[in-house]
Amino acid sequence: MAPTPRKVYVVGCGMTKFEKPGRRDNFDYPDMALEAGTKALKDAGISYNEVEQAVVGYVYGDTTCGQRALYPLGMTGIPIYNVNNACATGSSALFLGRQLIEGGMADCVMAMGFEKMQRGSLSSTYSDRTNPMDKHIEVMFENYEFSHGPVTAQLFGNAGVEHMKKYGTKPEHFAKIAYKNHKHSVNNPYSQFQDEYSLEQVMKSPMIHEPLTKLQCCPTSDGAGCCILASEEFVKKHNLQSQAVEIKAHQMRTDFASTFKEKSASKVIGYDMTKYAAEAAFKQAGMTPDDIDVLELHDCFSANELVTYEALGLCPEGKAGEFIDRGDNTYGGKVVCNPSGGLISKGHPLGATGLAQCSELCWQLRGLAEKRQVANAKTALQHNVGLGGAVVVAIYQMGFPEAAVNARSNMQLTANPTSASERDFKSVAIFDTIQEQLKKDGASYVKKVKGVFCFKVKKGNDIGVWVVDAKNGNGSVKYDPKGKGEVTINVGDEDLLALMSGKLNPQQAFFQGKIKIAGNMGLAMKLKDLQPSAPKAKL
Repeated sequence: MAPTPRKVYVVGCGMTKFEKPGRRDNFDYPDMALEAGTKALKDAGISYNEVEQAVVGYVYGDTTCGQRALYPLGMTGIPIYNVNNACATGSSALFLGRQLIEGGMADCVMAMGFEKMQRGSLSSTYSDRTNPMDKHIEVMFENYEFSHGPVTAQLFGNAGVEHMKKYGTKPEHFAKIAYKNHKHSVNNPYSQFQDEYSLEQVMKSPMIHEPLTKLQCCPTSDGAGCCILASEEFVKKHNLQSQAVEIKAHQMRTDFASTFKEKSASKVIGYDMTKYAAEAAFKQAGMTPDDIDVLELHDCFSANELVTYEALGLCPEGKAGEFIDRGDNTYGGKVVCNPSGGLISKGHPLGATGLAQCSELCWQLRGLAEKRQVANAKTALQHNVGLGGAVVVAIYQMGFPEAAVNARSNMQLTANPTSASERDFKSVAIFDTIQEQLKKDGASYVKKVKGVFCFKVKKGNDIGVWVVDAKNGNGSVKYDPKGKGEVTINVGDEDLLALMSGKLNPQQAFFQGKIKIAGNMGLAMKLKDLQPSAPKAKL
């Protein structure tokens, strides 16, 4: 008799803001992974030394990029696996990480996903071997004429055309999906785009491939996401019950024979994979689609979100248009789909998408999604698809609901929601640079400064709190809303940037009231010792 599979929990999440490729300086894949991994470990309250195995997903890169990405977090000799499963790469890394814990091979696993992409539409990398999508594309061209749009847009757009012909769906239905997702993204600081558009603007943006306009297509992106997975024993040992999100069901499926035999554009893009994965997930969790409160769905194109509503069982086949018209896919409706803004707005760094989806849903269940929070979210679903093909469907709930409720009643701000607003401050560049300096020569800074600074930085109505410890060990920099120091420095965001980059005189700033100091004034005089050594290069 096979042993009972162990329960698996997500106990830490972190991600970078998704960016247009090349837009952010010093943002190579090791930098992305370091930022996302550090946030996830901080959220879980553990060190990298406690991670026993790691699964890393990426699509574009050489072999062992996973090792190179994680080595800055620590070189502990653990097994590191590299995963490439097209657009489902991130959730595939999560799926494998869960299996390691479920099967008793580890108690703590890191699932990491990142991508550094080229600008423009996706294209084939190799021309001297069989393209893994050759059969899918062959089926598509048997039924639809080739156009000048990107092949992926044609694949998904033709599924939309098929749905319109078969069920009477209108172009407006696809546009309404994009309108919704752009509107949701306004409240997500991690999103590549945070712009709201009218329905008319969505429909009148440049046509890519009927019925898909530019604002209905996801962009290429740079970014990373990371989740820390743990066994029940690990959760209890580290007192993580209040934040542990249980993976109630996790299913992966690949293409069925119907993908090629039935000549259906929707099946070419993974309709059957999704349908069977979802059915298996609901059976595994003992739930139905009606139990889902919030979901992150793979909306690489608005057409895919529409057909996936039906594949997941959120509405009957052929009824997606009515589902959309009723507003059942957003706040106040049956279920909130893509509160993050989805791939269309948040961006789509292929290897990171699945981990970003998981992170968003965990924050929703933990009540940490701020302005995009879905009220009373109890059950969440994740859908991530990669053509060629693979689909992963996961269902999540809080693993220890009573502990979570007790924690919320006395809620303290934690790393994840504040990490989102942390990047909104311009002066975050100061603290990033200080942290780099401490990593290089922390011992000498500690010997020279011997103190702990608390910076309370004001930007509009928001206040960010950083603690710079130049007293203990090799020093550290921590973003902590509850943080305290031996000296507290209250200063505006722009003023701190000017002060630390040498553009604002400290004495002048003090007498003009631009900087207020409380606590150890002698230590405050050592503030210049923390000034970045090469501010012009970094700031």
